[in-house]
Amino acid sequence: MMSKHDTPRARNVLGTDLKPCSLDPLTGWYRDGCCNTGPGDSGLHLVCAQVTQEFLLFSRERGNDLITPRPEFHFPGLKPGDRWCLCVTRWIEAYEAGCAPPVDLEATHISALEFVDLDVLKQFALPQPGAAG
Repeated sequence: MMSKHDTPRARNVLGTDLKPCSLDPLTGWYRDGCCNTGPGDSGLHLVCAQVTQEFLLFSRERGNDLITPRPEFHFPGLKPGDRWCLCVTRWIEAYEAGCAPPVDLEATHISALEFVDLDVLKQFALPQPGAAG
């Protein structure tokens, strides 16, 4: 059901419809489960990642604690294995530091390609549901 505020579906880095990243925990700049972006999203929460312990510690060291729950912001705190829409620049920092978490390409917003090459993202791609392998 579309409301008057809905826009055409965003695209992912593969050029298809952007898939949800996570509904539990509920992620996204708009807390709609998707790595959508828009005015006010200065951090550009574009990359749908499956966080690892190594990445969570790296992010906390960089001043963004994603582990500690913050109920006042409806933030449950993340644990390894959770999916979350990360700021594209933080993912790149983690990549350069050798601790980038895996990425769901179908749930990563196409705008991420303005910052990171698709071939780099593909190196960290999570297996897609239904994909042979």
